[in-house]
Amino acid sequence: MSLNENVFSMDNNHLQNKRISQIYKELLELCKPIAKREDIPKLRKAYTLVLDYFRPEWENSGEEYVYHSIEVAKIVLRELNLGITSVICALLHNIIDDKDITIGFIRDEFGEEIAAIVEGYNKLSKIQTEKISIHSENFRKLYLSLVSDIRVIFIKLAHRLHDMRFFDKLPAHKQQRFLLEVHHLYIPIAHRLGLYNVKTELEELWLKYNHPEIYQSIARKMQESKTKQKVYIEEFVSPIEKELHKQSFQFDIKGRPKSIHSIWQKMKQQNVEFEEVYDLFAIRLIIDTDIKKEKADCWRVYSVVTDIYTPNPKRLRDWISTPKASGYESLHTTVVGPNGKWVEVQIRTRRMDNIAEKGLAAHWKYKEGSAKQEQEEWMDKIREVIESPEVEALEKNDISKIELYSDNIFIFTPEGDLKKLPAGSTVLDFAYDIHTSVGDMCSGARVNNRIVPIRHVLKNGDRVEVITSKNQKPKLDWLNFVITTKAKSKIKRSLKEERFQEAEIGKEILRRKLRNRKIAFSDSIIDKLIKQYKLKSSVDLYYLIAIEKIDLTDIKKTIEPGNETIPKPGEKEEIPAEIKETRGKHGDKQDFMLIDDDIDNLDYELAKCCNPISGDAVFGFVTVGKGITIHRINCPNARQLLTKFDYRVIDVKWRKSDENKTYLTTIQVTGTDEVGILNNITSIISHDFKVNMVSVNVDSKKGGRFSGRFKVSVKDARHLEMLIYKILKVKGVKKAVRLEPIDE
Repeated sequence: MSLNENVFSMDNNHLQNKRISQIYKELLELCKPIAKREDIPKLRKAYTLVLDYFRPEWENSGEEYVYHSIEVAKIVLRELNLGITSVICALLHNIIDDKDITIGFIRDEFGEEIAAIVEGYNKLSKIQTEKISIHSENFRKLYLSLVSDIRVIFIKLAHRLHDMRFFDKLPAHKQQRFLLEVHHLYIPIAHRLGLYNVKTELEELWLKYNHPEIYQSIARKMQESKTKQKVYIEEFVSPIEKELHKQSFQFDIKGRPKSIHSIWQKMKQQNVEFEEVYDLFAIRLIIDTDIKKEKADCWRVYSVVTDIYTPNPKRLRDWISTPKASGYESLHTTVVGPNGKWVEVQIRTRRMDNIAEKGLAAHWKYKEGSAKQEQEEWMDKIREVIESPEVEALEKNDISKIELYSDNIFIFTPEGDLKKLPAGSTVLDFAYDIHTSVGDMCSGARVNNRIVPIRHVLKNGDRVEVITSKNQKPKLDWLNFVITTKAKSKIKRSLKEERFQEAEIGKEILRRKLRNRKIAFSDSIIDKLIKQYKLKSSVDLYYLIAIEKIDLTDIKKTIEPGNETIPKPGEKEEIPAEIKETRGKHGDKQDFMLIDDDIDNLDYELAKCCNPISGDAVFGFVTVGKGITIHRINCPNARQLLTKFDYRVIDVKWRKSDENKTYLTTIQVTGTDEVGILNNITSIISHDFKVNMVSVNVDSKKGGRFSGRFKVSVKDARHLEMLIYKILKVKGVKKAVRLEPIDE
């Protein structure tokens, strides 16, 4: 080595020594408030040991190891709120090599307690975590089972936090593994312990390095809106400050933006863009008050805030009456601020804020010097919080007291107005509550920026924007899912008005038909038709004509003298000769009629009461003026025709029909309302079987079920059976049957 190189090395070592000495002094300053006189020599000994252990490698990267150990110790003390014992363990955590420095050596120099923690740390470091994403809960349990002292977990958490702060310096082979550990292990542990600052920082760093494009995009947008947010926060808090001063409160107000990770989570959960996230920042109200008056004063502040701004009842969280397992106490609400924007407000006392910032581990500063039994009890309590799955379940299913005990829900309009509705109300109930015309034209809604159908059941605190269409009009089935009296009465009134309008059209159609037949339009004819179709009024008759439920051909035969579609019982009429001749037409000894398209001079039709299709078991019924009507054996009218008019019944069979000929029929499908199920069913009908769908009508039922009717054109009964069989194979389908026309 040259003289210049030697001088440079000495200068470099001097700078390293100076830098490390400086951060060690910072560590000592942090320890002073909680350290006892006998703790300082032990702390100095640990620092010297670490310094000497890494000294030979300083020319390469040894300085980084020393720096890392001291920084982890600072995190343990300053951010995890542990004591001197944990600080010493953090300094020593990275020097066990089973050669020069063993656990036995640490035990001899520092005692059993520190040796046990350092040994536990090394056990955890040897666990392979490549598959932690699949078994995250089991990994947490494994970590807890391997350590006798819970402080091992805290030091591991501090170590990984420091790694993430200097992620770019990590070797490539460690980066992906550390990201998985942070996401599946350390973030959940920090959350359960109430270390919210640590949790938030880990989430931010994880997102920054795991999804850099997403992180940078959101960060850029937040920076762009920073000035506007500051102005908005000032506008928001101004009236609150005035009122709190009037009521003689001593308080601080902090406005802070939501973390990038938190905003990203909201974007995913609500399926919205950054601009549509409704609460980008939160306001924290911290009051100074006597511990005996904390709860009452927090609710007084809540009253001040909600008197000024409308609250969202779904977002009320009372962690004052029932603190979280981590000890977190606060009152949270979300209100509609100026310009209809959502703002989260957190209300707490100074004491509560201190606990919220420091988390459950804050008590360690006092527990480390206490009796051994008391320490063990405290460790068990922390272990229980980390391990208990109930903590996570409660967080996921976080339900406000209003949601649990109220029979009403409160819904927000896009402008922030609050509407009160019964629990279980749908989008359509909400639309009719706004205005009758809005309800009549309602075709769906945007609920919390997501498109939903009219029968979607609303939840407490939803923000709803009704979507209307000029082509929409009330339907009878709407009465099956609305629950408010107002909606039901409006729908019935609209349907009645629509029925009268349709009846006027039907009346005109009938009048025109009679005029064409040169038959006078009279009350006697109308009465005859009402009696014939067993209706209650002329309005019903006209309405059924308008919607084509009554065939005008049938009306013509009813009103013209001498044309009775079905003869009176006991009457014997001669079967026309051309019908007799069809018996055995296609064979010498056949005593049945074959149904095909080649029958000459014979008028036959398929009965509308049962819609027979090729392949069905059928019979023919001879009528006067209509030729032969083909009915299914299980037709609703079969019993009457076969018993009272057996002399008019003839045997018929299907001839193999033309490949291009199809028959209309309806399939009713019921099952579980799963995502994509309708697409799967229609795909089978249209693509797999090449069947033409004439119409589709699908209704959602309560309990996540659906019922659908598919009117299709099939070749024959066998074709229909195969189609139904295939539909029944679709996941979520419980039942698929051919629907009788009487049920349609």
